[in-house]
Amino acid sequence: MKQRVLGKDLTVSAIGLGCMGFSHAYGPAMNRGEAKRALRQAVDLGYTFFDTAEVYGTPEDPHHNEELLGEALKDCRNRVVIATKFGIRFDTTSSQVNKPLVPDSRPEVIRASVEASLRRLQTDHIDLYYQHRGDPAVPVEEVAGVMAGLIREGKITHWGLSEATEEQIRRAHRVCPVTAVQNRYSMMARWYETLFPALEELNIGYVAFSPMANGFLSGRYGKDSRFAAGSDYRGTMPQFSPEGIEQNRVLLKLLAELAAGKNATPAQISLAWMLCKKPYIVPIPGTRKAERLKENAGAAEVSLSPAEVEAIDKALDGMEMSPVFGGSNIVRR
Repeated sequence: MKQRVLGKDLTVSAIGLGCMGFSHAYGPAMNRGEAKRALRQAVDLGYTFFDTAEVYGTPEDPHHNEELLGEALKDCRNRVVIATKFGIRFDTTSSQVNKPLVPDSRPEVIRASVEASLRRLQTDHIDLYYQHRGDPAVPVEEVAGVMAGLIREGKITHWGLSEATEEQIRRAHRVCPVTAVQNRYSMMARWYETLFPALEELNIGYVAFSPMANGFLSGRYGKDSRFAAGSDYRGTMPQFSPEGIEQNRVLLKLLAELAAGKNATPAQISLAWMLCKKPYIVPIPGTRKAERLKENAGAAEVSLSPAEVEAIDKALDGMEMSPVFGGSNIVRR
């Protein structure tokens, strides 16, 4: 697969793999053996960038995802880049399927988190360590200072911010250079495009999570789609509701037409659109299926000209769409 560089020197595959869905938010956790086989197949397909977090798991196995990656990737650790995250926990007192997030980036919590993640990932360093969400009680400069210390100690080599604003990015970057920002981004969620000038100025990469609006832009879901109650967040996301499906007909039609013209799939078009927009964008779609791993990797070979990207943007600007899932609620600790 083609490669891209995040920040100054972190080389990754042009398409990364978001691993959360193996363990969390998309139904019951996947069988561990099957998930390990999928991860090794991703390596064989050319994926070198794997994204996880300390909180991706189940109530019974809260760190399932990091443990899974540690087991699956230990034999090829020197060929892959592993990103993980610290700084949140779930509000387990909530009855919601999509439980609120409780931020906690106190320095002592970060240091305990990194040591635990290193053990679960079976590695001596983390390639990219993100603050999962900002903590209103801890200045981002203080977090950046801890990251600088972890880099000096060799426990991490690069760090980043997730769902960050320009102000937070600039403040953090002044203390310890930020390699990447991981924010939501898709044809249905474009509000962070305002960050692009600052990222270019500071030489920071953009890692796009939910690049297909939680799978919706694959075009494979309809009004009869059903999701596992209690464990699949898509059942509560507006784009998957019957009303959302109806409101997004024009968007899905556009994707289908573009795909036909490029001998591609709607999923590949939704990824190629952002790849061709900026050279520092790396999407990290997730999937549990071998055929989807191959399909998503193929998006790196789909070419859209600047004029085609501009035409798509113009069409999106004038298009009616449903609301799209914008993230979990955040509560104070």
